[in-house]
Amino acid sequence: MDALLKGEQALLGAVLLDPAQLDTLAWLTPADFYRPAHRALFAAMRTLSNDQRPVREADGTVPLSWVTDTVAEASREVRGLNASYPFTLIAACPRPQNAPVYGRMVLEGSIHRTVLEHAVRLEHVARIDAEQHRVEGVLHHADALTGVLGDLARRWGTEPRPVPPPGTGPSAAPSPTGPRESEDERFLLAVLVSQPAAMAEVYDWLRPGDFADAGHGQVYRCLGALHHRGEPIDEVTALWEVQRRGLLADGTLSREQVDNLFGGPGAGSAEWLGDQVIRSSVVRTAAGAATAIKALAEGSSMAPGRLIGQALHALGPLDEVRARWRTANQLPSPAAEKAATEARSNPAARVRAALARSPQQQSVPRDTPPVPALSRSGITATAPAHTSSSRHLRSTP
Repeated sequence: MDALLKGEQALLGAVLLDPAQLDTLAWLTPADFYRPAHRALFAAMRTLSNDQRPVREADGTVPLSWVTDTVAEASREVRGLNASYPFTLIAACPRPQNAPVYGRMVLEGSIHRTVLEHAVRLEHVARIDAEQHRVEGVLHHADALTGVLGDLARRWGTEPRPVPPPGTGPSAAPSPTGPRESEDERFLLAVLVSQPAAMAEVYDWLRPGDFADAGHGQVYRCLGALHHRGEPIDEVTALWEVQRRGLLADGTLSREQVDNLFGGPGAGSAEWLGDQVIRSSVVRTAAGAATAIKALAEGSSMAPGRLIGQALHALGPLDEVRARWRTANQLPSPAAEKAATEARSNPAARVRAALARSPQQQSVPRDTPPVPALSRSGITATAPAHTSSSRHLRSTP
């Protein structure tokens, strides 16, 4: 029998035998149960206990009405419950006092399922966004997954912080390079070689790892090295840098690839093409993170704290490439967007934001001695240090 199913049955049996155990399970919700019937039974127990907690008999047993009323209440939500199933649950419980331990088992299974569901959803949205060349949907679902991981960490009693896997963790298979991605990358590299000032448009936010084709990424690294050293970039210097780095000798690039990249004039906007490349990088990175997190969640042997920490670590590369994409499009940071949203919905916050943007006037103590001033007629006058208004000028005796 599945251990999680056994744990859910033992927990429900413990509460049927001792309704007071619900007080020790306030952190557990009906949604944490895997089976719909178990969710309905736990919700029914909560409802009946809130209305009127059953009084135990003198011999320590609970009245039979507690069991029958629980089944009747749960039957409103699910079908198929019969009067004998509660006794199956009671028989599955070795010791009612161990209910909190059984509850932790139920919560652990719920955490694995929740992380897996969100990872699968993120992977699916990344596939759609890759086809439509968009990033908004995948970033929204990545933020949702991050928020869920934080909530689950607090429920489990740990801090939501990234934890690198010990050794080699589950890695995603490299996403295949589509024809549109390869075309955008080839056009961008041709523009960078043909237009002397083009590299400055993308150098600050585009990285070699953003290229889906590893060879294209190495060519971009060569062009970036030339730009960093302040050397000119053209088809001759680019070919020389490629050859110096051994990219032709080790098979990273073929002579035909280099000829295609450097052989003709490149027309277009480097900034626009670079944006297309980094958009693909965002979606590709999100898909890789989702695949890695899915592999973590599918392993039932991983403790929830480790699962959450390693899942947050897997999302780290996406945060980095997203920050550069926002820089490329001159978008505000998530923190700035949150502050702007709060300011729009809160008049007091708008006032505080306006004051924060205004230059602060420095106050001057009243006993500050006057400073010399010169009137237009050349007569020496004195004025308080805190103002320059002519109404405060007075002639010296």
